[in-house]
Amino acid sequence: MNPIQGKDREILRRLAQKQLEYATCAKNDEILKKWQAQAEGRREGPTVRLLFSNFPHEVVDPRMQCEGKEARELERAMLNTLVGRELFDDDTPISPTFDIQWRTYVSPFGISPQKTRSNIEHSQGFHIDPVIEDLEEEIDKLKGGSFGVDREATMERMALAEDTFGDILKPRLVMGSLTGPMTSPIVFLMGMEAFYCSLYDCPEKVHEAMDMACTVYEKYYDFLENEKLLCPTAGISPVAQESFAFNHELPAENVTRTTQCWGFLESQETTAVSPEMFGEFVFPYQDRLVKRYGLLSYGCCERVDAIWPEYLSKWKNLRKLSVSPFNNEAQVGEYLRGSNVVFYSKPRAEYVTNHGPLDEDAIRAYFKEVAEHASGCMLEVAQREVGTIFGDFERGRRYVQLAKETIDTYWKP
Repeated sequence: MNPIQGKDREILRRLAQKQLEYATCAKNDEILKKWQAQAEGRREGPTVRLLFSNFPHEVVDPRMQCEGKEARELERAMLNTLVGRELFDDDTPISPTFDIQWRTYVSPFGISPQKTRSNIEHSQGFHIDPVIEDLEEEIDKLKGGSFGVDREATMERMALAEDTFGDILKPRLVMGSLTGPMTSPIVFLMGMEAFYCSLYDCPEKVHEAMDMACTVYEKYYDFLENEKLLCPTAGISPVAQESFAFNHELPAENVTRTTQCWGFLESQETTAVSPEMFGEFVFPYQDRLVKRYGLLSYGCCERVDAIWPEYLSKWKNLRKLSVSPFNNEAQVGEYLRGSNVVFYSKPRAEYVTNHGPLDEDAIRAYFKEVAEHASGCMLEVAQREVGTIFGDFERGRRYVQLAKETIDTYWKP
C-alpha cells in the first residue's frame, strides 16, 4: 500500500491532532468519570448520546476533504469518532488512539440472503427476496457456515495509520463484542411470515437450523482463541448497539479466552412470539453462547420485559439490557432497579426527526418519564433509530442538551 502524501496527509494529521485534543481535555475526563462509575456499578450521572449511524450523510459526508480512497477511509473513521462530541456535545468518550478492528468474519449458514433495497436516496428500507421457500424441504441449503480473518488487510491498515499520523494518534487493535445472531440470518433467508409458519409447521427443522448456527459461532469463538485474535473488551472499545465496554470485571490486557470478553445477543425477530416459544426455540441456543462470554449486552428493538422473569434474568453475566420504546419501561425499571445491569435506554426518535422546530416541552416531558422509569438503575441513554436531523447540527445539539438537563433533574440514583 502506497503512503498517503500531500494534501490528504496534512488533512489527516490535523484531524488526528484534533482527536488527541478532545481525548486529553478536561471535558473528556468528566465524561470518562461517568462511564467509569457505571463500570464499577455506581449509580451516578447517566450518559446521554445522539447516535448518527442512520444519517452519516448529514454529519460525516459533508465534512470529508480527502481525495484518495485509503485517505478517505481513515478520515471517515476519525470523523465518526468525533461526531458526538464535536457536533452534539454528548457523552461520547474519545480515545487518544486510532482504533482498528481485526477484519474477521462469520456466516452462520452456507447461503447468502438476497434483498431489494429502496431506490430512495439514503433510505434504510429493503425487501427480503426469499432464497428458501420451505425450511422443511430446503434445510440442507443452510449447511456450510464459515468464518475467517483477513490478517493482511488489517495489518496494512495499521501500518498506513502508523505511517500517516502514528506520532500523534497511535493505532490500536481493538475488538468489538462477540456476537451470535441466529434468528435474523434465518429470517433474511426466508422472510418473517415463512419463519413464523415454520415454528408451527416444522419445529424440529427450526431447532436444527438454530443448532446449526449456534455451532458455527461456537467454532468461530474457538478459532478466535486458537488464532490469538482476541483483544480486551474494556474501556473505550466497542460493544454492539453502539455502546462501550467499560467494566471492572474483564481483563484490560492478555486476553486469551472468549470468557474474558463482552458478548452481545438479540432476537428481535421473535418479539411477537410468546415467552414460552422464545424459551423453546431461542433461549437454549443463546444460553450456549452466553456461556462463552465474560459479560453480556442483550437486546435491540425487541421487547425484553416479557422474557425477563423466566429467561434473561437467569444470565448472571448480563450487564447491559436494551430498553426500546416497545417495552413497558416502568416494568423494566422495576426489574433492574438496584441491580448491576445497565438500563440501556433507546428513546423514541420522533421528537428529533419530526418536521419543524423541536417541541421542547414535549421533549422535556418525555425524558422526564424515561428518567423516572430508570431511577434507581444504572442508566445509559443512546438515541438511536434517527433517520435525519435535516442536516442541522444545532438541532442535534439542542436535543441532547434538553435530554441531559431533564435527566439530570429527574433521574434519582
